[in-house]
Amino acid sequence: MTIYALSSGPGVSGIAVIRVSGLQTKKIILSLVNGEMPPPKVATLKKFNKINNSELIDEGILLWFPGPESYTGEDMAEIHVHGSIAVVRAILDQLSKIENCRLAEPGEFTKIAFQNEKINLLKAESISDLISAETEIQRQQAIKIMSGRSSEKFNSLREKLLKILSNVEAKIDFPEEDLPKNVIKNIKIDSEKIRNEIEKILNDEKVGERIREGFKIAIIGPANAGKSSLLNYLSNRDVAIVSEIAGTTRDVIEAHLNLDGYPVVISDTAGIRESQDEIERKGIKLALKRAEDADLNIIVIEPKSVDFTGFLNDLVSEKSIIVINKIDLGYNDVNQQISKFNPIFLSIKNETNLDELINRIKDKLKNKFVSSNETLITRERHRQSLEACVQNLKNFEEKNSQEDFDKAAEDLRLATRHLGMIVGKVDVEEILGSIFSDFCIGK
Repeated sequence: MTIYALSSGPGVSGIAVIRVSGLQTKKIILSLVNGEMPPPKVATLKKFNKINNSELIDEGILLWFPGPESYTGEDMAEIHVHGSIAVVRAILDQLSKIENCRLAEPGEFTKIAFQNEKINLLKAESISDLISAETEIQRQQAIKIMSGRSSEKFNSLREKLLKILSNVEAKIDFPEEDLPKNVIKNIKIDSEKIRNEIEKILNDEKVGERIREGFKIAIIGPANAGKSSLLNYLSNRDVAIVSEIAGTTRDVIEAHLNLDGYPVVISDTAGIRESQDEIERKGIKLALKRAEDADLNIIVIEPKSVDFTGFLNDLVSEKSIIVINKIDLGYNDVNQQISKFNPIFLSIKNETNLDELINRIKDKLKNKFVSSNETLITRERHRQSLEACVQNLKNFEEKNSQEDFDKAAEDLRLATRHLGMIVGKVDVEEILGSIFSDFCIGK
C-alpha cells in the first residue's frame, strides 16, 4: 500500500508539501507529471496535471527519494506546490483516485521509518516533540534526543545486560563447564553497577518531562478571589469568564504560556468553598487534585475572605505562592496567619504589583529545568520501563545470590526487555550471539 498526506501545515501558505511513500510512488508521480522522474534528491520544476485529462493543477517542485535512501526507507516523493487550499485539495483528490493509494494515518511516515530501522523509537518521539516545540528549551531538548545520546546510553546498558545474561545462560546450559571465577564475580558487580546507573537517571526530578509537557501551575483559592482574572492577565487574553458571581468557574481551564523561554501550563480552578451544587463540588474536587499534581500553586485570596484558613493549612508548602488580591479595597485587617507566608499584595484590577508575582514565578522556575543527567527521560513510558528494569535487576540480584540461576535469568531477561522497549529494540535471540562470540562452548 502506498500512502500520501499533506506534510506542511493546513491552511493558506506560500508553499505546501505533499508526501507520497510506498512501492507505487514512482508510478503515481508519473501519472501526475509529464516525462521522466528527476534524478534522486534533485529539486526539479514540474507541471502537475490531473490524471485523466492532463488539465494543469499547478507548477511546482518535485523531489524524488528512491528507497532505501529516504526518510521512510521506501520509495518516496515530495510534491512542493503553491499552498492554496484549492491546489492542495486538487492534488490530494487526484491521489485518492489511485488504486492501492490511501491517505496516511497520523504519524505513519515516521512509523514506517521506524519499522524499516531508519530511526529508533526515541528519535521518532523526539521528531514529534520538535514539531510540537513552542519554546527554545523544548526545541533544544528535542534536538538533544534526536542526536542519539539517550539512545546510545540505553543501548549500551542493554548490551551490558545481554552480556551478563549470556554468562548466566552459559552457567545454566553448561553446568559442568568451569567458567572463570572472575566471570561469576563480575555478574554481581556489573548488574549492581547498571542498576545504580539507571537509578541515577531516574533521580532527575522529572526535568525532561517538565520541559516537554510544561511547568504546571495551578491557580487556587476561594470563590470570587480573582483567579480567573489572574489567568487572563498572565495569558494576555480572555481565557476564562470573569464574573462577580461566585462559582462561575466549575471546571479546570488551561492556558499554555511561554514565560521567558520556559514552557508553562497554567490552570484556573473552581473556587474552594462549601457548596450544595453537585457540579460545583466536582469542580472543587478537580481543583484540589490539580493543586496536588502541580509544580507550583498560586493561592489567591482577598483581604475580606473568611473561608480560606481550612484549605490553606493543607495546600501551603514550598511549592506555593500566596497572593492577596483586591488591595484596592484595603488590606489593613489581613489575618496574621497569612503574613508569615510572605504573601504578595496586588490588585489585578489596577495591575498593581503583578510584576512582583511574575518575578516570583520566574524564581521558582529557574532551578526546575536544570538536570545534571546527560540522559533525559521525556515520557512516562520511559520512566515506567526504567523502574520495571530496576525492580527486575533487584530480583535478579537476590536470586543470583541464592544461586537460583534459572529464575534469576528470567528476571534478567525481563530487565533487558524493558530497556529494549524504550528504543523499540527487543530481540531475545541476541543472547545466543553474545554467547557464541565470547565463549568457546562445545570444544
